[in-house]
This record gives sequence, C-alpha cells and structure tokens, in this order.
Amino acid sequence: MFSHERLDCYQCALKFAALSYHVIAQVPRGNADLQDQLKRATTSILLNIAEGAGKATTKEQARFYAIARGSTLECAAVLDVLRLQGIVQPEIVARAKETLMRVAAMLSRMARLE
Repeated sequence: MFSHERLDCYQCALKFAALSYHVIAQVPRGNADLQDQLKRATTSILLNIAEGAGKATTKEQARFYAIARGSTLECAAVLDVLRLQGIVQPEIVARAKETLMRVAAMLSRMARLE
C-alpha cells in the first residue's frame, strides 16, 4: 500500500470521486465545460494528495495539500452551478458537498491553513 492510500483524507476524497463521477454521468450534452471542470478538479484532489504524501519535507507536502484543498473548493462551486441549472438534484449536491467539506477540513489541517 502506498503512503497516500493510508490517509483518511485520500480515502474520503475517493468517496467524493465516486459521487462526482455519478454526477458527471448525469450532465447532459451541451455542458461539456462543466463536466470537464468537475472531472479535472476531482482528479486534481486525488493526485495532489498522493503527490504531497510522497514529498520529503512538510513544507513541500503542505503546498500540495493546499492545492488539493483549492480543488475541493472548485468542485463545490461546480456542483453549485449544476444545482442552479437544475442539472443535478439538490440532495445529491448536498451529499457530495458534505464529503467535500470533510476533505477540505482535513486538507486544511494537513496544509496547516487552520
């Protein structure tokens, strides 16, 4: 098992990714920009957590965890837009954002932002 796979934050981010991919599949044609943005931001969370976990110094780790946190906020904003457009049900958005808030809180601590 890789070091990032042992992180609760990474495991929680994987749960969000599963929700995110479900949402992405629901987005109708004509909204490829939002689909792509959500997909890229979701992937960015996971990749930056993994990369941060592999860095040698806490300063380097914190930088990648802060980037991952920014991607969590980006995902939340895309979900808001999808909800406002009536593309995704509010209940699904609420569940996804609840998971994102957990991820963001953990990443804030890991990046020493709180």
